[in-house]
Amino acid sequence: MGKNRRKKICKALCLMLGVVMFPAGGIRARAAEVIATVYGTVMKETTADVLFLSTKEGTMEIKLDSQTDASECKVLLPDKKISVSLTGGTDGYLHAVKITSEAPAAEVTVDTSSTATVSGTINKKTRGDVLYFDTPQGQMQIKLDSNTNMKNCSVLVAGRTYQIVCARGSDAMMHAVSISDGGGAVPTTSTGLTPAPADLSYQKQATVAVVGKVAKSTRENLLYLSTDSGEMQIVIDSNSDTRNGMVLTPGSILTVSIYRGSDAYMHAACVIGIKGTAAAVDIDTSSPATVSGTVSSKSTEDLLYLDTPQGEMQLKLDAVRSVSNCKVMVAGKRLTVVCARGSDACLHALHITG
Repeated sequence: MGKNRRKKICKALCLMLGVVMFPAGGIRARAAEVIATVYGTVMKETTADVLFLSTKEGTMEIKLDSQTDASECKVLLPDKKISVSLTGGTDGYLHAVKITSEAPAAEVTVDTSSTATVSGTINKKTRGDVLYFDTPQGQMQIKLDSNTNMKNCSVLVAGRTYQIVCARGSDAMMHAVSISDGGGAVPTTSTGLTPAPADLSYQKQATVAVVGKVAKSTRENLLYLSTDSGEMQIVIDSNSDTRNGMVLTPGSILTVSIYRGSDAYMHAACVIGIKGTAAAVDIDTSSPATVSGTVSSKSTEDLLYLDTPQGEMQLKLDAVRSVSNCKVMVAGKRLTVVCARGSDACLHALHITG
């Protein structure tokens, strides 16, 4: 009897210890008790709940839970290098206490005066700080930087849906201005443009970004854009912001924020082209020259090829100070250009008139 009594007392003690070790609310990690910090590279198997980290010692599986502090590094995409402080969990897994990233890359100027909002899913081929973003209109490449606002995003992983507000940077890439979880609803944007005439019913609240190449049929007031979903016809009107995408020559790649007008056409709210980063150049404006000619189809956002009676001229577009009577430049459009020579021995366009 004494032996049985001792067994019952031991069982009761074990149950009491179990209640202490496994409190109500289920299995949880011990908060803030950091046992180690590891460094490594995020692997493609990572999900919103489990971080797969490639380290020198091998692959680690680290749980992400509600107590994980990801405020300094929400980007958990393949090839991203991070450090993670760890705690032991009562479920037998290591849990992430805090995630931090490497030092940010060099700063890039982003023109947030013209933004586009897109909804889609991060493609699994995304690596590092460049997102391959699958939208209903096609795939976009969007860069992350230290200024990307991710307050409304839990963590960023491949295969999930997000809404991204983006704008063009000085490195000629689209940059994520802000990222939010979800994104199933029709995206919205505000480009700060002046209202359109009343008969157009300008609908900025229904804009969506599309990516494609300029087709040969493009005219000054009508952009033919070849996309993965087919060719689109997009009206260029007085409200279209073309400051960052003026050259509409065949083959040029554009990102266009569009909306549907009351005339049943899609209209361009904002046009963004690909522009390289210009090196600092001194331009001698003391003796400018004025030339007239027509835009060649070889022209790009960086270089205007102008066919003149004297032959073809190449004018750099990195120092343009004013553009008048010219919303966009299409092949064959006649222009008058005031230009000057730079310290790079090239001619630079200063003033363009249509």
